[in-house]
Amino acid sequence: MKAALSPFLNQEHESFRQQVRRFVERECTPNIDAWEAAGELPRELHRKAAEAGLIGVGFPASAGGIEVPDAFYQLIVLEELARTGAGGLIASLLSHGIASPPLVHAGTPEQQQKFLAPVLSGERIAALAITEPGGGSDVANLRTRARREGDHYVVDGQKTFITSGMRADFVTLAVRTGEPGLAGISLLVVEAGTPGFTRSKLEKMGWWCSDTATLYFDACRVPVANRIGPENAGFMAIMMNFNYERLMLAAQAWASAQLCYDESLAYARERQTFGKPLITRQVIRHKLVDMKSRIDAVKAQLDLLCWRVSQKQTPVADLCLLKNLATSTLEAVAGEAVQIFGGAGFLRGAKVERVFRETKVLSIGGGASEVMKDLAAKQLGY
Repeated sequence: MKAALSPFLNQEHESFRQQVRRFVERECTPNIDAWEAAGELPRELHRKAAEAGLIGVGFPASAGGIEVPDAFYQLIVLEELARTGAGGLIASLLSHGIASPPLVHAGTPEQQQKFLAPVLSGERIAALAITEPGGGSDVANLRTRARREGDHYVVDGQKTFITSGMRADFVTLAVRTGEPGLAGISLLVVEAGTPGFTRSKLEKMGWWCSDTATLYFDACRVPVANRIGPENAGFMAIMMNFNYERLMLAAQAWASAQLCYDESLAYARERQTFGKPLITRQVIRHKLVDMKSRIDAVKAQLDLLCWRVSQKQTPVADLCLLKNLATSTLEAVAGEAVQIFGGAGFLRGAKVERVFRETKVLSIGGGASEVMKDLAAKQLGY
């Protein structure tokens, strides 16, 4: 997959891209089918990715991260990992990208050394646990409760659809510590092995190599020292997380759509139909043109918003609109890619088949498309 030209990228970005691409070609592409079959990534991959400079990008150097001048470095990591055609690789290998930012923004130095540094070195795995079985995107009404008893919180409740939920050593958990609504939410770090904390694996349509779980908390005692930031002040950290997550989900959708286009173009040039290459058929050329026009439109908006976020702006409405544009584009492009491949696109082993199965998760995760529209409307004053 050739990276689209961008006025926001310089030689340092491209050098980093080559570094990431070498890692993906060496460590990921040859093994992705085995990881998909196994239903999880090997823990060793996290250590190798950290050594290659992927895990710590965008995190503070004081915790072992790699500080970068803009968010395009994170986008490059996503774009190159997407070359495998397996969205679960991105989701699980980079689950710390949504689990660990609250520690950066509101954690103490001691918490960062205990819970962040081991993750950035690839020695530990982090997951974010917000969604509940009855709540979905309705974060403000979460029901998992933590009541204070001395120097511990006692946690009761459930979380579901948790990426890296089975393997996670540290779980950044959203709990209710106060009144109903936005003002009563706190964030705790729950460590694997804590009594009362159990989990069960979920089987999914796609993202097979990303272990996904339901988490159970039954009188689970968590030290108050594991609370991130002040009590009842967790909602703002969650919202900051969502802005970044939506940008990254849009980037993943674009990169996956670009992969589908590249794969389709290559196949159309090779595939012979009635004695001629498939690409000589006008209907196929028109499909490819339509795919490219939609993909490039997403990329233009993605680059602009990545730049704005790098300038410390918080364009909430535009990020919601971008996520919807990128994910709807992926759904359309992946569908056309399978159509171009024909029967070959319906068989396991084709990248377009796997991407096609995985399109819906991006339209749901990080806020469903319908929620994104409503949030954008409110931000725009409708």
